[in-house]
Amino acid sequence: MTDVQKTVVITGGSRGIGRAVALRFVPEKPRIIIVHYDADDSAARETVERLTLKGVEAESHKVDVSSYKDVDVLFKAILSRFEKVDVLVNNAGIAKDALLMRMTEEEWDAVLKVNLKSVFNCTQVVIRSMVKRRGGRIVNVSSVVGQIGNPGQANYAASKAGIMGFTKTVAREVAIRGITVNAVAPGFINTEMTAHLPDKVKTYFLQQIPLGRMGEPEEVAEVVYWLCSDAASYVTGQIIHVNGGLSM
Repeated sequence: MTDVQKTVVITGGSRGIGRAVALRFVPEKPRIIIVHYDADDSAARETVERLTLKGVEAESHKVDVSSYKDVDVLFKAILSRFEKVDVLVNNAGIAKDALLMRMTEEEWDAVLKVNLKSVFNCTQVVIRSMVKRRGGRIVNVSSVVGQIGNPGQANYAASKAGIMGFTKTVAREVAIRGITVNAVAPGFINTEMTAHLPDKVKTYFLQQIPLGRMGEPEEVAEVVYWLCSDAASYVTGQIIHVNGGLSM
């Protein structure tokens, strides 16, 4: 018997944009698997509880998505249980900011591993099953910084620019199999990551945004959801910017 219920996997899904994406899928009542690596599981538990209360089958797993081995184990278990992954949202990300002259090798490596290598890891281990089924949606979360750069974020910008190139290349490789691969590039979004920025940095960014305000996670989630829907079946290899006009 064919399982018509969608299986959606969201990395970095415990909070912020990832949580908003999970909640946006609620009307479809899919099976949602949240992947996180928080030291404290409370945010992941809260996300799962909110989904469960809305009648969604949800679970969370603490996995280091920068580890190919750990990701392989996770997805083998998911595919063994549910036979498929219909939607993969690669949203996991960290920032370790420093001017290039002061950036350590460890800060560079950590950001590239979590932000970029994780996208390779998760996409490669799931893509074979999507190819076999001749369908699937992959959405990678990049950043406006990957296009315009930002002082103190050479590692972050490099990782997010890498996601853009990765997205376009994989989209070309798997389009013939009915799989779409796109990226969303958020701008200055109201999340825990931006909440810790100094006020003068926030003011500077707001002055650069034509719409004059920060974006909300739900506004990014709408675009991610659309790219995963049938309405976007003819859209692949695209980088959709959600930044209030910060970059045009």
